[in-house]
Amino acid sequence: MTNQIKIIDLFSGPGGLGEGFSSFGSGPGTKSPFKIAISIEKEKSAHATLTLRAFYRQFPHGEAPVEYYDFLKGKLGKTPEEKLYSDQRFATQTRAAKKEARCLTLGEQNAEIYKAIDDAIKGDPCIVIGGPPCQAYSLVGRARRSGEPDYIAEEDNRNFLYQEYLKILARYKPVAFVMENVKGMLSAEIDGTRIFDQILKDLHDPCGFSGKRGEKYRVFSMVTPPSNDLQPSDYIIRSENYGIPQARHRVILLGIQEKYAGLFTEDMMLKKKSGPDLSSIIGSLPRLRSGLSKENDTYDNWIDAIASLRGDAVKEISKIKTSEVNTGSLTRSIESAIKRLKETPDYRGDNFSLLNYSGSIFDGMSKSLIKWYKDPSGKSLVCNHETRGHIRDDLRRYLFASAWAEAAKSSERSFPRPDDYPKALWPKHKNFHSGVFSDRFRVQVNDRYATTVTSHISKDGHYFIHYDPSQCRSLTVREAARIQTFPDNYFFVGNRTQQYVQVGNAVPPLLAEKIAELVNKIMKAASII
Repeated sequence: MTNQIKIIDLFSGPGGLGEGFSSFGSGPGTKSPFKIAISIEKEKSAHATLTLRAFYRQFPHGEAPVEYYDFLKGKLGKTPEEKLYSDQRFATQTRAAKKEARCLTLGEQNAEIYKAIDDAIKGDPCIVIGGPPCQAYSLVGRARRSGEPDYIAEEDNRNFLYQEYLKILARYKPVAFVMENVKGMLSAEIDGTRIFDQILKDLHDPCGFSGKRGEKYRVFSMVTPPSNDLQPSDYIIRSENYGIPQARHRVILLGIQEKYAGLFTEDMMLKKKSGPDLSSIIGSLPRLRSGLSKENDTYDNWIDAIASLRGDAVKEISKIKTSEVNTGSLTRSIESAIKRLKETPDYRGDNFSLLNYSGSIFDGMSKSLIKWYKDPSGKSLVCNHETRGHIRDDLRRYLFASAWAEAAKSSERSFPRPDDYPKALWPKHKNFHSGVFSDRFRVQVNDRYATTVTSHISKDGHYFIHYDPSQCRSLTVREAARIQTFPDNYFFVGNRTQQYVQVGNAVPPLLAEKIAELVNKIMKAASII
């Protein structure tokens, strides 16, 4: 293929949507029908990740230079700017990557953004993808703001960032667009009017929003047959139903120019496929111990901190009144985990690729998923796989919660609620027993898909406890990235907190690839590709 349809990626984050589109149809000796022409992201660490991935994509499939992998191994500094980008052998690729990934803010630097897009698109047919930041629409965010008497939705600019998306649609008239956001968008209101209704109206006629005449669009669901009577919930894509290992539920809209809209048929919709269980996705990654914070982080101290659960807490377990778990099984699971602690290596992982790991990192994974996650060069890479530290009391709670998950296999509730915890494990939080956060400590269960990976994972990890009690920790960035279906050679730049935020805010690339396949069918039917 010589002509690729160009992609304008807005509010890109670390590039989940873009990765899916650029990956579709690519392979040894073949190119994707889509090319990321430009990505716009304002957050610096996410932009750094975008730039590195853009650099990787400058090389043919599976032919990235050894220096790229040297960087992933930590041999070329802590950031790609230190040595990788300054290598004159790759000056052309570095310039192209920096031209593609732009650190700019929509709504503030529009003149510069428009010029950059003009240079990248050059009037060619294009597609716009991306999702305006979702904090203003999220249900959790709205719940927090309900206690802010001075909050005025009409004055929160984040509620109107989708209008910057509209301006791009009106200016560049893409053949199609893909817009993603949280479910809260469907119920958010301003001045008594549901925001989603206005968004659909504006997306139908983005030029009309600016008082002009131009291309109009039909907005489709990708999981519900075309109809004039779609309900807001029909636009929700439940990722676990489409081969993604997490229960991520997001609104994803597909817009098609009206003159091509009739080409979208029911048989083009996303095909259902059960999401794989968590153990097949992260179970073969190197086992790590968690860190011990606020005291000397030694292996012996770590074991001692966890094993101290044998004291008063275990004695109290027999008094727990619940039908969700057998307390005898729970106690045995705790004792077994404590005995297995010394089987866990005295190693907390590394931000860069692990150098001395000889085990397989794909055991239990299907061939199709191995092909997706594995570096095309055949290299086994485990980057951004480093544990964080936890206080002693949280480690004991993690052990209790993960042991509960082991013992509650037949139960619908795989994690203990506050009233299930022995008093010796109660935290000092005032709201622990309030019922507001009944799943404050939540285990990701091995034989199910994960719960939604969100940016909250950057805070403390309590919602994302690893299912293996003998590791007694929260998920690493790499484990979260695998759940989000980022390939293993996708390196997240920035400090660990920034990396977690990037991963949590992203669209799963594997889901994006399935969306790209759908869009490709439309482009072919329209004879654009």
